[in-house]
Amino acid sequence: MSLTPHLPFFGGEMQGFSGKIRRTLFIFFGSLFLIIGAIGVFIPILPTTPFLLLAAACYLRGSERLYRWMLSNRIFGAFIRNYLEGRGIRFTQKIFTLMILWVMIFFSIFYVVESFLLRTLVFLIAMGVSVHIVMLPTLRQTKLG
Repeated sequence: MSLTPHLPFFGGEMQGFSGKIRRTLFIFFGSLFLIIGAIGVFIPILPTTPFLLLAAACYLRGSERLYRWMLSNRIFGAFIRNYLEGRGIRFTQKIFTLMILWVMIFFSIFYVVESFLLRTLVFLIAMGVSVHIVMLPTLRQTKLG
């Protein structure tokens, strides 16, 4: 199975940006998401996989070398490979991802968004994301030795 995902939301050229600027932006945001994901490895309440997937997607568009480094990294590589190969994410990651998602959604709905139509749209999008997360395969941890 190929570890180069099809990323329609990163497809095409970013209009108004030269290739070098575009690559630099992807590398910058990829590095930012990587840092946040790395913090999530050590802080259990911060989901790791979603940020590492965002970092990998940015690196895929900005630097093939950084993308390959990330996939082969002994710490981060497993998170990304497990997702891309369809093995899924750990149960605790699903729970924490859903918790953070819904805390942010409720905060947005009650304190940020004023329009009922936009509140409904945000809620429906969150429902769709939640269904996607729940439907992902649950990675079973195996004990070594």
